[in-house]
Amino acid sequence: MFEVTLLGGGVMGAATACFLARDHGAAVTVVERDPSYARASSSLSLSSIRQQFSQPVNIALSRWSLDFLRRAADELAVSDDRPALGLVEPGYLYLATEAGAAALRALHGLQRAEGVDVTLLAPAELAARFPWLAVDDLALGSLGLSGEGWFDGPALHRAFRRKAMACGARFVAAEAVGFETAGDRVTAVRCADGSRLGGDAFVVTAGAWSAPLGRALGLELPVHAKKRDVFVLETPAELTGCPLVIDPSGFWFRPEGRLLLAGGPPRGDDPDDAPLDAIDHGLFEAGLWPTLAARVPALEALRVRSAWAGYYEMNAFDHNGLAGRLPGYANAYAACGFSGHGMQQSPAVGWSMARLIAGLDAPLVQALSPQRLLDGRRLLEANVI
Repeated sequence: MFEVTLLGGGVMGAATACFLARDHGAAVTVVERDPSYARASSSLSLSSIRQQFSQPVNIALSRWSLDFLRRAADELAVSDDRPALGLVEPGYLYLATEAGAAALRALHGLQRAEGVDVTLLAPAELAARFPWLAVDDLALGSLGLSGEGWFDGPALHRAFRRKAMACGARFVAAEAVGFETAGDRVTAVRCADGSRLGGDAFVVTAGAWSAPLGRALGLELPVHAKKRDVFVLETPAELTGCPLVIDPSGFWFRPEGRLLLAGGPPRGDDPDDAPLDAIDHGLFEAGLWPTLAARVPALEALRVRSAWAGYYEMNAFDHNGLAGRLPGYANAYAACGFSGHGMQQSPAVGWSMARLIAGLDAPLVQALSPQRLLDGRRLLEANVI
């Protein structure tokens, strides 16, 4: 039986393990240093899904993943236990001032060419559709009409793990620290407790902590842990039909039941591995709250109920995932560095990686090959939020 060892049991590792075991009959072992997943991006993700990207590969991955999420109750059922992922599709709304309107129009052309159900709205159209929105400084909005929204990411992670184990995969609590190699083949992974695990193929799926494993193979994976704060807000405001809104400032918000979730993009000057318990309340007071109140006047009256932080596994090379065989090795692979869109793309990437490892074609992830790091071929993603 073909044996595959995955290093990292977050959603990317769990999805790949699930498809390897379910679809290809592989004997799968997943090595995870923290079985509680307390700091894992999979547990702390905002778990949104969109098709408004600047790269066709990301549009295709999210579209495939959305179709999977819609039928996940059947795909990931274990006996009579059918996962409930709470998928809703209210859309994404990107807002632009005059300075950003040309870029939004250019992205719209690319997205429409790729079949994305998206429309451009002038300020008067925005005001008519979303009367709670202040539009005086806006020139344009881009609204996803279908195929965009959010879901329960931790539930998806649990469902992939449960399905993988039901299909024979085993999850081992250990920390991978090194490898044994023979020529261009990896023969075993060494763990901090002194144990070793062999296999026919090895996959780095360690999210924000993938770089040290790449380094152990002599490769520099430019993947860094960038903290992102999310604020849970209470407000009496009624924002009828509210999508996930991205302000021109980069701040964003979306409804979560009667609450709002809000935050900002990762900042370039943030240190790697910043403590997750150090919530930047100054970001809320000085930037987020004034921006929200200006964009939605009804949000002047709100309060912070709670907040949390999680890591983006930020690929500093081009803000896109690394998925494919690692350069210089015949049987070592990676699926990491998805820079904030890993949760939403995990079904498509896991399915594709399983096919690739099984020796089949995997066109969905072909453009994300780690070989582009050595080639200096950037696949820049402009729409990172």
